[in-house]
Amino acid sequence: MDEVFVCRCEEVTREELEAAIEDGAVTMNEVKRWTRAGMGLCQGKTCSKTVMAMLAQKTGKPAAEILPATFRNPVRPMAIGCMTKEDDNDASN
Repeated sequence: MDEVFVCRCEEVTREELEAAIEDGAVTMNEVKRWTRAGMGLCQGKTCSKTVMAMLAQKTGKPAAEILPATFRNPVRPMAIGCMTKEDDNDASN
């Protein structure tokens, strides 16, 4: 049988998601932590609805009770000088 990728960004298959749910993952955050589904470039915009539907079906919960995964703000390294504001007049002192 061919692999069916649900999360294309992280290459997570339907079989991996089903295994995680069978092993006890019952929330989107657990599925995300255990499989990396939703952690790719699209941040779950492509796969989250499918994963949520799978969770509802496999756990027997109503789809409305399956909450989306939490997200963190993007973090990028930056120079410390970007966080300070120097007044041109103070620079000469």
